[in-house]
Amino acid sequence: MNPAFNLTEYIMRHVMNSNEWHLPFLGYVALPAFLPLHALMLFFCALILIVVFCFFYRYQDRVPTGLTNLLEAFVQFVRDGIAIPSLGEQEGERLTPLLCTLFFFILGLNLLGQIPLFETATANISVTAPLALVTFYFMTADTVRKNGLGGFLKAFAPAGVPKIILPFIFLMEFVSMFIKTFALMIRLFANMLAGHMLILSLLGMVVMFGLWALPAVVLAVGISLLELLIVFLQAYIFVLLSAVFIGQMYHPEH
Repeated sequence: MNPAFNLTEYIMRHVMNSNEWHLPFLGYVALPAFLPLHALMLFFCALILIVVFCFFYRYQDRVPTGLTNLLEAFVQFVRDGIAIPSLGEQEGERLTPLLCTLFFFILGLNLLGQIPLFETATANISVTAPLALVTFYFMTADTVRKNGLGGFLKAFAPAGVPKIILPFIFLMEFVSMFIKTFALMIRLFANMLAGHMLILSLLGMVVMFGLWALPAVVLAVGISLLELLIVFLQAYIFVLLSAVFIGQMYHPEH
C-alpha cells in the first residue's frame, strides 16, 4: 500500500473544475483565470459541432450517406420520437432545432469526457444549471408568449379539480415547475459525476494496493464501456424530459 497517495485528492483533482489542464507528457498546464477547464470544454464542444454541421454535414436531395446520414438519423429521432409526440405537430416542428441543439451539445460534452485528454463538463453543476434554465425559460416565458398569462396560470389549475382544494393543487403545481428544472440539472450532473468518480476510485486502488488491485482495472474498463451507453442515454433523457415538461405547460388541457 502506498501511504503517500491520497485517493480523495486524486479524485477531486480530476473531477473538479480548475485552472489546470492535465496533458500527457506535459503535466498540469495552467489556464487563464477567465477560462477554467470546464469552460474550455464548452468551447471545444461548440467548435466541434460548428465544424461538423457547417463543413461535414451536407444537404442532399437523394438519400444521404456517411456522416450526414448518421446525423440526420439523430435529428429525425429527436423530431419524430421526442418533439412532435410531446409538443404536438406545430410546436414540435418549431422546437426541434432547440431540442437537437441540446441533444448534440450534451452528447458532445459527454463524449469529450470519455477521452482521457479532455474532461467531462457535464459533471459540473455550473454547466448543467444553465442547460436546465433553457428548459425553464420555455416552460415560463415562452408559454406566456404562446398562451398568454391566463393560459400560463391555467397550467397550475387542472380542470375538474374541486374548488376547495384548488389553491393547494395550484401551489403544488407551481412548486413542481421549479422541482422539474432542478431535477433536470441534478440528474445530468450526478450521473456523469458518479460514473467518473467510480472509475477514478477503482484506478486509484491500483496505486494504493499495487498488483493486488489489478482486478479493479478490469472493472474500470467495464464501467468505461458502460459509460459509452450512459453518455447517449443521459443526452436522450435530458431532451425527452425537457420536451415533456414544456409540452405540459404548452398544453395544460392534456
